[in-house]
Amino acid sequence: MLAIIGGSSLYALAAMHITQRVDVGTPYGAPSGALIHGHLSQREVLFLARHGEGHRLPPHKINYRANVWALREQGATAIIAIATVGGIGAAFAPGTLALPDQLIDYTWGRPATYYDGDGSGDGGDPVTHIDFTQPYDARLRARLLRAAHALHESLHDGGTYAATQGPRLETAAEIRRLARDGVDMVGMTGMPEAALARELGLPYAALTLIVNAAAGTGDSGNRVDLPAAERLARAAMARVERILETVVCDGG
Repeated sequence: MLAIIGGSSLYALAAMHITQRVDVGTPYGAPSGALIHGHLSQREVLFLARHGEGHRLPPHKINYRANVWALREQGATAIIAIATVGGIGAAFAPGTLALPDQLIDYTWGRPATYYDGDGSGDGGDPVTHIDFTQPYDARLRARLLRAAHALHESLHDGGTYAATQGPRLETAAEIRRLARDGVDMVGMTGMPEAALARELGLPYAALTLIVNAAAGTGDSGNRVDLPAAERLARAAMARVERILETVVCDGG
């Protein structure tokens, strides 16, 4: 069963027929909110709003371990994560939908593994190293690309996602550093979510919407227009939802 994690501006799926809301406990505490069971394109799906109802959880306070664990316990076999991001470079202008294929983690202080030696998870005490060379699942990315193609929707294939700590946006100098590092888009929630999914054996892909030029670039040369970014995100989420419906209908 496919699970969808909704980011900023995607707190529910309009076309989803909800059958059940489940409050789940985990060894890592409570997830961001109730897990929503339902049907999309006549197929069973799970939905979780990453930031909780009313966008109450900032990126560094999200219980990523509980979220991913709870999705698996409720039957998820793969995860598509939706995120709004800032774009670096002309290919990642506001309004662009992108499918990153790499990421760099700049976050700190977030519980980032189930194998932390406390005996609470699958791994228990043994140190376990996962291969993370390709952080996003190739088959799931291919499904998203097929869905976008079927809808004649432009979806940029590839790009490096930078996960920053937040909740503040970056300085212009920080964005220049990220650009030197080879980053194409910058968000705050991509890690440790992707790595945790890998630890639990769940295929994971991210579908991102660029809502603003990153600080110090393009129209954000002096400041990032956050209200404009929020308006763009709300208007474009219908495009994201159509892609998700088509992915679910395709079934892999």
